[in-house]
Formats: sequence, structure tokens, C-alpha cells
Amino acid sequence: MMDKEYIIKKWLQNDLSPSERAHFDSLDDIELYEEIIQEAQRFKGDAHAKVDSFEVLDKKLGSKKSASTHWIKVVSSIAAILIAGFALFTLINKDQITSYKTDLAQNETITLPDNSIVNLNELSELEYINTDWNENRSLDLSGEAFFDVEKGNQFEVNTNFGKVSVLGTEFNVLSRDSIFKVSCYEGMVQVTYNNTDVKLPAGTEFILTSGKGLKSNISIAEPFWLKNMSVFENATLKNVILELEKQYNIKVHFQLDKTLNFTGAFEHNNLENALKSITQPLDLTYTIKNNNEVIIRHVQD
Repeated sequence: MMDKEYIIKKWLQNDLSPSERAHFDSLDDIELYEEIIQEAQRFKGDAHAKVDSFEVLDKKLGSKKSASTHWIKVVSSIAAILIAGFALFTLINKDQITSYKTDLAQNETITLPDNSIVNLNELSELEYINTDWNENRSLDLSGEAFFDVEKGNQFEVNTNFGKVSVLGTEFNVLSRDSIFKVSCYEGMVQVTYNNTDVKLPAGTEFILTSGKGLKSNISIAEPFWLKNMSVFENATLKNVILELEKQYNIKVHFQLDKTLNFTGAFEHNNLENALKSITQPLDLTYTIKNNNEVIIRHVQD
């Protein structure tokens, strides 16, 4: 005689041999077990199906009292686990979040579900819910990214400072520290901040600093960071050096007797060339020590 507990466990695992199945089918309370499992499988997280409690189910099956109370509890518990597991699976998949994060000196190219392309700059984070993307093209951005958006429903980029809305275009968003800058390279975008809307056609950009918004023209076809370049216009040498340290993960020491401003650019993939681009126009020189430390000084020093 086969052990009843052993047979039911194998049935729940769908692992009965032909002889074991025949023995299972001969059990007096087989209908009870099968009906409980069928009740559990009726549950659908997205269809709002209502499953009777096991107390109600037990009353419905009151005529089948030949089943032992112990096994009603066992199978009922298994069915409850099935319901809870299915509900959790549905909940997780209903709002599945996809996220990306870049480290220092790391860029990443991301293809969204609608084939829109995002180039995520260093030290940036992006996330979106992918399960209903085509109906709700909305993502959150911290840092900087360049977007090439496919035509379709409205596309939204949410930041701590404001929201950018488009239908299909190319634009760049920088939202880091206290800076919020949106540059439009193709089509048109709308920037919403502090209950104010600003429309940006191609060739314009918007900068928000200290709560004040400024709209201006741009003449480049894409942001310089996509070409692995950092570009400056009348920037303090201190800010240029900070950017250099970030791009090359180095420490720069400099003590200069006057404030210097820099207009120009440096590349991200060659430290020697970058240092020459910065120092030569300002009549400075440099020394590289231990590959991660640089000293900048006046030529005559």
C-alpha cells in the first residue's frame, strides 16, 4: 500500500508514475484536493477575480468530510501559497522598473522599448517602468543624457528641477547639482519648471540657475561630451581643473598668483593632450607624477 502523503506530494509536483496516478485516482477525497487547487488557479492579478476564502470553500465541500482535517489544511496551505506567489509575481511584473547608472568617466548607450536612443553621460542615473512603455513614455533622470526620440506618444523626462516633454526629436538634458540645462538639436521640446512652460525649437537651449531661466541660441549639432570633449567659455581655471580631475580620475595641484579664465576644450582619452590644451594657452606648464597626480605651475617657476 502506497503512503498517502507521499502520493499527494508527488501529485502536487506533477510527478506521478502511471501506477502512482492510478492509486491517487482511487483516493476517496481526490475531488476535494483537485477542487481546492482549481480554486487557487482561478486567481488572476489583472482580472480582479475574487477567490473564496478556504472557510467558505470548506463549507462548500462539507459533504466531502471523508477527507482528513490534516490534509485539508495541508492542501489549503499549498493553494494559499500558490495564490500569494501568483499575486506577488503579477505585482512585480506590473510595475517592473528598468534602471541604469554610470560611474566616473563612463558613458552608456541605451535603447528604449520604442527604439528611442539615450546616451547616458558619466555619473548619471536613469530609470523607467518598461511594462507599459509605449503608452507611457516617461523616465526619471539624474545627471546628463542625450536623447534621440522616436515619433509616437508624448515622451517625458522628469528631473528634480523640471520636466521636458517632446513627441520626437534630439535633445540633451543636464540636471546635476544646482544646474538644469536643456538643449534642443532637432524638432521642438517643452520645458516645464515652477509652473512655467518654455518651448525650445531646434538650435536653442534653456538654462535654469538660482531659480532664473535663460533661453539662448546654440550653434553645435550635438553636445561635446558625445565626442569625448569638455568645452569651456570664459570658465575659471578652478572649474576646468575640477572637470579634468573628474574625467581622468586624477588629483591636480596648482598654486597660481592670479585668477585665470579659460576658453577652449580638452579631450577625454589622452591626458597629455588634455593638459597641453589647458596649460599652453595660459602660459602654464605641468608635471605628471605616478600617473594619477599632476602639478600645474607658471612656465617661469
